[in-house]
Amino acid sequence: MKRKRKANFFALQNYTSQVLRHLLFISLILLSGMQAYAQSSSVTVRGVITSATDRLPLIGVNIVEKGTTNGTITDFDGHFELAVPAGATLVASYIGYLDEEVKVIPGNTFYQVVMKENSLALDEVVVVGYGVQKKKLVTGATVQVKGDDIQKLNTVSPLSALQSQTPGVNIVKKSGQPGEGFKVNIRGIGTIGNSQPLYIVDGVARGDIDYLNPADIESLDVLKDAASAAIYGSRAANGVVLVTTKQGKAGKASIEYDGYFGVQNPYRMTPVLNAQEYAIIMDEAKVNSGLPLNDYASLLAPGDWERIQNGTWQGTNWLEEIRKKNAPIQSHSLNMSGGVPNSRSILSVCRTLPRRVFSENRLRRNTPVTPHV
Repeated sequence: MKRKRKANFFALQNYTSQVLRHLLFISLILLSGMQAYAQSSSVTVRGVITSATDRLPLIGVNIVEKGTTNGTITDFDGHFELAVPAGATLVASYIGYLDEEVKVIPGNTFYQVVMKENSLALDEVVVVGYGVQKKKLVTGATVQVKGDDIQKLNTVSPLSALQSQTPGVNIVKKSGQPGEGFKVNIRGIGTIGNSQPLYIVDGVARGDIDYLNPADIESLDVLKDAASAAIYGSRAANGVVLVTTKQGKAGKASIEYDGYFGVQNPYRMTPVLNAQEYAIIMDEAKVNSGLPLNDYASLLAPGDWERIQNGTWQGTNWLEEIRKKNAPIQSHSLNMSGGVPNSRSILSVCRTLPRRVFSENRLRRNTPVTPHV
């Protein structure tokens, strides 16, 4: 009886081993089938990536299967090749361009991707020398002012708008007459000669920027230290003012008008002496100099000296006589732009008419027609 039970036990053990071997064999077959199916569902995608601006191929564009680390980069001709599962999504990314996503469609193995430039906000980049850098990467002392901030102040000259926008830059008008230029000193005066900074307008050195229409300025950057301005050599010893004007935009032609009208009045008039106080001061000057006093009765018209002494006539305040109350000022700017991606143009013209507060003459300032192609 014991031998029979022992024989049944070995027979059951052999049967169990055979079942396990069969299950293992079936599992290997299933795994092989799944792997073959996975390999059969993977496709090799090829394509070329170009720029939407000039249609030229982009080199070194990152192409990654979305959600994975499976990726590649484009070659010198903008071509790429990548094996991905059918139905996957490719993401193309490149510095200075917007990311593009491409859905892999079954049966289509070649794709043409056109990437659009990313219009960087002006507060994220700073003009440095002949290019731009991100603000966080700039180590030199720079100040940037947006064109919109300059235009909001409604000033005749761009330099007058900078007086409240650029710390470390001393901007003083040469005189009180309208139309006069400005003295600009960046971080003080470092020479006994010419201390004016170097002005660069769209990459071209200029003697001044008073001729520019504030509405035509896209951005203005001030390079204040030697490290930032070193690219311009000795001419930049007193700093550099970089001006970028507005450029044409592709698309439908657009016409923009910007104008304003206002009045001008002195914030505070200088107090002056009246006729009686002036006579007293002049007499004191004569006494201090040991000279005889003036005979005002003979110097003035008959009866004027008596009226001055009794206070019935205060004299003439000549500042008030020549002052024009509510002197008008107006400016009109017309801007036309348009074009296609490969050819863009802009045309702008401005006319400014500020009337002088202490003079009859008017100052007419016409900004030259500024074309950009």
